[in-house]
Amino acid sequence: MQLLSSALVTLLALAKLSFAISSSVLVVLDPSLNRENYSIFFSGLEERGYNLTFRAPKDASPAITDFGVPNYDHVILFAPDTKSYAQDITPQSLVGLLSENTNLLVALSPKQTPLTSLAAEFSLIPPPPETPLISHHPARSEPPTTIPVPVPSSSPILTPGIPPVWFTGAPHALGSTPMLVPILRAPAESFAADTTSDSDSDTLVSASEKGGEGLWAGSQMGLVTGFQTNVNSRVVFAGGVKMFSDEYATKELPSGGSPGNALFVMDVAAWVFQEKMKLRIDAVEHHRVGESEAPGMYTTNDQIVYTAHISAYDGETSTWKPYSGIDDLQLEFTMLDPHIRTSLPPVPGSPGTYQVQFRAPDRHGVFKFVLNWKRKGYSYLESSTTVPVVPPRHDQYPRFLSAAWPYYTGAISTSVGFFLFAALWLAGDVKGERKKASKVE
Repeated sequence: MQLLSSALVTLLALAKLSFAISSSVLVVLDPSLNRENYSIFFSGLEERGYNLTFRAPKDASPAITDFGVPNYDHVILFAPDTKSYAQDITPQSLVGLLSENTNLLVALSPKQTPLTSLAAEFSLIPPPPETPLISHHPARSEPPTTIPVPVPSSSPILTPGIPPVWFTGAPHALGSTPMLVPILRAPAESFAADTTSDSDSDTLVSASEKGGEGLWAGSQMGLVTGFQTNVNSRVVFAGGVKMFSDEYATKELPSGGSPGNALFVMDVAAWVFQEKMKLRIDAVEHHRVGESEAPGMYTTNDQIVYTAHISAYDGETSTWKPYSGIDDLQLEFTMLDPHIRTSLPPVPGSPGTYQVQFRAPDRHGVFKFVLNWKRKGYSYLESSTTVPVVPPRHDQYPRFLSAAWPYYTGAISTSVGFFLFAALWLAGDVKGERKKASKVE
C-alpha cells in the first residue's frame, strides 16, 4: 500500500509538471457572499488568464491537495466569517501549501475565526474580536466603519496614482519579522474600537498619551499586508473582503471621484500571484582574468571575474526578460566569514548581466561565492558556489623577490667572507712552515 501511495504521488507531480497549469486558482467563497457581487475582481482575473474554480468552505471537493501535492497554484480565501472548514483547510495545511509554492490571498474580518489564527502565524497581530477600523474623517454620509483610505504612491507593488480605496474591516498590527511587506496602512486619524460612538473619546486620548498597550490607532496599523516566505511563495492578508466587491469598486468617493479599488485589488493579486517583482538568477560564472572557463581551483592573489545573469518575470507576456534594475547587489567571497564583500554592479549595454573583478585573498582554503539579496516585495536571490583556493606551486613562485634583497646580500656577503677567510688562513699556514724549515737548516 505504501508503494502504491508513493507511485500515485509521483504520477500526480509529473502530471502537474507536464500540463504546466500555472494559472489555476481555487476560490473558497463563503455561501453568504454572492459571486456576482465580486464579478469585477473575478472577471479581471479570468481576463489575465487565470482559471477559477469555486467551492464552499465546508465542501470536501475539489480538494486543495491530493497525496500532499497541491492541485492549484493559488488559493483565494473569501470566507472571513466562517468558523468551520473542511478537513483540508486548516492553518497548518495552508502553511504547508506555502512550502509547496502555492500562493494565498486571505480576507479577514473583525470576528475571531481560524483565519485569524493563520494570520498570527505570519507575525500579524489582530485586534480584539469585534473591533473594526473606525474613522470620522473625511466628512461623509457613510458610517464611520466605511473609510476611504489613501493609497501610497511609493510602493513598487502598486500602480502610481491610484485614488483612495474604500475599506471596511479590521486592522492588524505588524510584527518585527522582515518578511512582512506592508501594502496598505490605516489612515493616521483612524482607530480600532468596539463602538462607533464617541462616548469613549476621552479614554482614547488618555491611552494615546500614555502609550496604552490596548491602543489601536494611527498609520502603524496595517490593512493589507503581504508576506514572502524563504521559498519565495507569497501570502496577502486583507482586513476586509468588501474592498474586493463591485459595490466598493464603483462607489463614489467623498471628493466626487471614482475609487481605486478595482485597480488596487488587481495590483495586489498580481503581486501575490507572482506576476510582479519576481526575479531569478539564470546563471553565474567565474574565471580568472584573461580566461573564459572556470578553473578547478584558484591560487591565492589570483584576479577573479564573477558574473551573474538575472531576469525578471513579465506578467503581460508570461516571459522572462533580462533585468538590470538592481543597484545594490553585493557579492561575498567567504570562508566561514566574508573575506571579501564587494558590490556587483550591472554591466552597461548588457541587460541582466552583473559583473565584478577582485583579487583572491592571500589565504588558502575552501571559499564560496555568495549572493544573498533580499528586499521587501521582491523575490529573494540566493546563490552559493564553492571553490578551493590553494597556495602557489613550488614552480609558481618568482625566482627572486625584491623584498628579499637584504637577505640575499647578507647570504652572499657571508659566503664571500668565508671564502676569503679560508683562503687567507690556508695561505698563511703554508708560509709559516717554510720559514721554520729554513731556520732548521
